[in-house]
Amino acid sequence: MERRQLGRTGIEVSALCLGTMTWGTQNTAEEAHAQIERALDAGVDFMDTAEMYPVNPVSAETIGRTERIIGLWFERVGRRDNVILATKHSGEGLGYVRDGAPITAETIPEAVEGSLRRLKTDYIDLYQFHWPNRGSYMFRQNWGYDPTTKGTDAAAVIQNMEDCLGALQDQVDRGTIRAFGLSNESAWGTAQWLAAAARTGGPRVASVQNEYSLLCRLYDTDMAELSVYEDVGLLAFSPLGAGFLSGKYQGGAVPDGSRMSLSPEMGGRKTDSVFGAVDAYLDIAGRHGLDPSQMALAWCLTRPFMCSVIFGATQEGQLELALGAADIALSDEVLAEIDTAHRAHPMPY
Repeated sequence: MERRQLGRTGIEVSALCLGTMTWGTQNTAEEAHAQIERALDAGVDFMDTAEMYPVNPVSAETIGRTERIIGLWFERVGRRDNVILATKHSGEGLGYVRDGAPITAETIPEAVEGSLRRLKTDYIDLYQFHWPNRGSYMFRQNWGYDPTTKGTDAAAVIQNMEDCLGALQDQVDRGTIRAFGLSNESAWGTAQWLAAAARTGGPRVASVQNEYSLLCRLYDTDMAELSVYEDVGLLAFSPLGAGFLSGKYQGGAVPDGSRMSLSPEMGGRKTDSVFGAVDAYLDIAGRHGLDPSQMALAWCLTRPFMCSVIFGATQEGQLELALGAADIALSDEVLAEIDTAHRAHPMPY
């Protein structure tokens, strides 16, 4: 398994990252623990979670369950030092966590302590902010995104960043977190966090976790340039385009247990443009003897700004497919055909 640098932290992570957001709803604790062990056997030692997980659905009853499942594995097996563990502080508006409070210097200590307690560990390798207080164009909100929705007081935003970095530095000094990352962020926001860290001496952003796949390439422009010049790598989530790139939703199919069946609101993504784009990528994979899911993951690994690609699995076969993507080398011909398909289907959903 290839290993890559996590920003300028000196921490190395596996090029594939085990996602956990279904653990506790679609996966049992036993299944989750088996996934951890199989991933470690394959050289995947990077694991991503969040205090709000599991999802599909998010509920007051399940908040924190995924972290507790991981903590049970550490308690039973040990091996904490074998895992690079990432988790996230929920952002403004999630009423189930801190009554929807925004991320502030005051919420950080409580959030960190809660994650440590559930995870049964005394440190977190990568602590991320799940989404910015000012809102985000991610989560399919790019179509109607308005950056003025929550005001445009840049001074207040930057002051909050500096205050949060101070609180994060306190955690670094305590040894409870090793590195800091963002999620669902923009180029402007990431640049401001970097500048604030340079001014204050707080922890520098090591990574950004944004959606990225053959179907969602918003990162390819300004964020890509920032990543490369500033050594802030992408942790790509939803690299299979919410499952569309596997081909399982083609022809109107909704397999039992799929994200579409569990989250009907995803039906808004089912448009002719999505299916046309997926058909194009399925055709490329078929003609070159590639599994479409593995092709999609392997393509993400070729991107120059990529740190690690986060995959999730609800079934053992899905896990094995994802792990196998690390051994797939896409030819120049396949990469060129993917570029051609992207030009024909640039924003399919």
